Amino acid sequence: MKVTFLVIASSLLFCCNSNAQTEKHLKNIHQLTYGADNAEAYFSYDDKCLSFQSNNNKWGASCDQIFSMRIDAAAKDTTYKPALISTGQGRTTCAYYLKDGKHILYASTHKGGIDCPPNPEPRTDHKYLWPIYATFDIFVADLSGKITKQLTDSPGYDAEATLSPDGKMIVFTSTRSGDLELWTMNVDGTNLKQVTNGLGYDGGAFFSPDGKKLVFRASRPTTDEDVKEYKELLAQNLVMPVKMEIYTCNVDGSDLKQITHLGKANWAPYYTPDGKKIIFSSNYDATKGFHFNLFTMNTDGSNIEKITEVSTFNAFPMFSRDGKKIVFSSNRNTHGKPGIDLFIADWVD
Repeated sequence: MKVTFLVIASSLLFCCNSNAQTEKHLKNIHQLTYGADNAEAYFSYDDKCLSFQSNNNKWGASCDQIFSMRIDAAAKDTTYKPALISTGQGRTTCAYYLKDGKHILYASTHKGGIDCPPNPEPRTDHKYLWPIYATFDIFVADLSGKITKQLTDSPGYDAEATLSPDGKMIVFTSTRSGDLELWTMNVDGTNLKQVTNGLGYDGGAFFSPDGKKLVFRASRPTTDEDVKEYKELLAQNLVMPVKMEIYTCNVDGSDLKQITHLGKANWAPYYTPDGKKIIFSSNYDATKGFHFNLFTMNTDGSNIEKITEVSTFNAFPMFSRDGKKIVFSSNRNTHGKPGIDLFIADWVD
């Protein structure tokens, strides 16, 4: 799932320096959350609210749950408490507003059990794993938290759902074909179509502003050893996200292109509002493996520019519909304590 780098990032130290002055594309940065792990923040279609996931136990979350935040209120009040949208049971991920502004799409494990599912056991080689919980399904809830529709019910992982700009189509990641592939469906759950077919983890997909393309992260094991390890982990509902690159394709899966060849972990891609660039998170230039910054690049992977310089974790970027704001997660103000918070800034081209 897209949020799981939070576990790593929470253990990293904040390094305060003058690099904030070099973040020329980010102006008037405002912190929106204070404490715990907060991520996957996505704008409503009117740009006034954010849906996001948090494990803040002060808000009643024992593991990731979905919340809805009014941006103006959170920016003014450090004690602001957002509204809980998910059931408070199981674990949730990847919330996204529907175009009507009255409903939120998200994935949850609550039908598989009311308790938080367990985290993977640490490996002796210390390699990091993402859990791909087989009890994840995709739901729609209204803003009071009432589930109005269950969109998936097949065995296995169904999560990481986002909506097309016209509000008619959903892209998500599923194991229903035996591997972690991208699928699309209508907003009511009908007309299921498989998009990708390559062995490896395809996830975190978003539509281009014109709704014709998808951008996503993917792993592609190639050696016999890597293929064996990937398949063994997948059988345990696990993936190892240490090698991922950014890909694009048409919504039907055609014109598939790998646009980064950077090594390490490149993930959380999102199109700029004009569709001319992609912003993403990466540790490709880091001397320490878990130091992530935001970068932009052209849609063919050229002209990479570093956007953030502050702290050891910056990820989950999303632009407002009007292109004036960007929201992202960072540990820039944790001062060495565990946690990741949401920040919003004016975007300067």
